[in-house]
Amino acid sequence: MKAENWILNFSQERHPLLIAGPCSAESPEQLMMVAQAVKSMGIQVMRAGVWKPRTRPDSFEGKGAEALQWIRDVKKETGLAFATEVASPSHVQLACEAGIEILWIGARSTVNPFTVQEIADSLKGIDKIVLVKNPINPDLALWIGALERLNRAGITKLGAIHRGFSSFQKSRYRNQPLWQIPLELKTRYPQIPMIGDPSHIAGNRDMILEVSQKALDLDYDGLMIETHPDPDRALSDAQQQVTPDRLLEIVRHLQIRDRSSSDAVFVNQLVNLREKIDHLDQELIEILSNRMKLAEKIGDYKKENQVTVFQIERWNEIMKTRPEWARLAELNGDFIRELYKIIHDESIRIQTEIMNKESETKS
Repeated sequence: MKAENWILNFSQERHPLLIAGPCSAESPEQLMMVAQAVKSMGIQVMRAGVWKPRTRPDSFEGKGAEALQWIRDVKKETGLAFATEVASPSHVQLACEAGIEILWIGARSTVNPFTVQEIADSLKGIDKIVLVKNPINPDLALWIGALERLNRAGITKLGAIHRGFSSFQKSRYRNQPLWQIPLELKTRYPQIPMIGDPSHIAGNRDMILEVSQKALDLDYDGLMIETHPDPDRALSDAQQQVTPDRLLEIVRHLQIRDRSSSDAVFVNQLVNLREKIDHLDQELIEILSNRMKLAEKIGDYKKENQVTVFQIERWNEIMKTRPEWARLAELNGDFIRELYKIIHDESIRIQTEIMNKESETKS
């Protein structure tokens, strides 16, 4: 993908870029109040939802085109750039007419290639910054596909927003971050800025600082944080918005770390530690190889005795004992649980292939 780094246009060489504003534009007064607050912090880009895709039809779905005039007035008064979500070609047209500099495609839209293509077609010939939120489900291909569709429409000022992924599992997050997915996107397309959305990942204002710092420690290029003058009375996503005063506290507490260091002692120590990790990784791979060979033997034994591949009792035993062993070894039990799910899936795949070979022989 051909993409250019547009962040410096707004960050003035300060890393990271910060985009802040209310989840929804609710009134001219609310919008102006937030705008003046964020501008006083040195923030140059404000976010405000104009159209809000809600799960239930009776929920607040934004003020629509009416709010665009409020944004015009705020832009004229403060000089702030604006970002808003678009979900259809008509949204694109109205937002562009209002002079909005940054458009983003929401998670519900990213998941639908037809919707993304319609938006991409409507953007042909238009020089706008377009950000793409990750799809609701953890599908990297969908995320990349949306970026590709926009790029083929001539959009080169692209960016990605990591807002987390929906999950049926209980979690302290509103949306599971699954950090490995955005990091994979960042690895494949380093020229595309990655913006963290701690508000939607956390879903809880008390966790905004923690998630924001995590994103910056992973070398994200910016953050998008929701702020509202009276969060508890916000018409949408009240629990994840912070007051401007709290936003300022968060910004002041964020630590911006260097990407590397030229200190010779640091470099030598890092090389030494990485060499040790490399040796341990080789040992881990050898151990995993031996474990899978044992899984093959078990598969052969199950085949000979006409026993099903999946054994629930054995699986329950693994899920009980391995996290316990992990805690004794001062490892995170949830990490080990997820690791063994992957190992178990591979064991099932190997044993299933063994069973299929038997079926092919009989046929």
